[in-house]
Amino acid sequence: MKVYTKTGDKGTTALFGGTRVPKYHIRIESYGTVDELNSYIGLIRDQEISFVYKDQLIKIQDKLFTLGAILATDPEKAILKNGKERLNIPKISEDDIAFLEQSIDEMESHLPQMTHFVLPGGHTTVSYCHIARCVCRRAERLSTHLNDIDPTDEMVLKYLNRLSDYLFVLARKLTFDLKVDEVKWIPEKH
Repeated sequence: MKVYTKTGDKGTTALFGGTRVPKYHIRIESYGTVDELNSYIGLIRDQEISFVYKDQLIKIQDKLFTLGAILATDPEKAILKNGKERLNIPKISEDDIAFLEQSIDEMESHLPQMTHFVLPGGHTTVSYCHIARCVCRRAERLSTHLNDIDPTDEMVLKYLNRLSDYLFVLARKLTFDLKVDEVKWIPEKH
């Protein structure tokens, strides 16, 4: 199989199911941003961090591929003529959300309570987490916009929302593990 197909040379691409849409379509923006997020999570996973976090991030990357496939499927062609789903893979479930929540709770149990907003940074790995968090929030905004136009699986929105929380707490936990200062944002008084 060749990497290049030449079918997108005129600015369109095919959704799962064959429907062709412009490459700037909100559905393409949504799953393209999920793909970007997945790449940033790979960058975090490549850092010198605990294998506990590496394992969590691999599970998350797997779920992001699922989430991307859901977003890439034309809802009008999601069900085949025989009544089966076109996308024959496990979907995002409440267990996947619970996994993120449990991971967040575990990390937070080792952290001091947050009293202020914190400035992103302090260590390259922490900064990668904050970048991934921001990309995750963008993926969530785009997917929410898509959902307003063409309703999608509500678990997609829920997963992205919880994942951005996970990435924020991971940034805080890595700040703690790496023994770097967490810089509080304290606005100047006028």
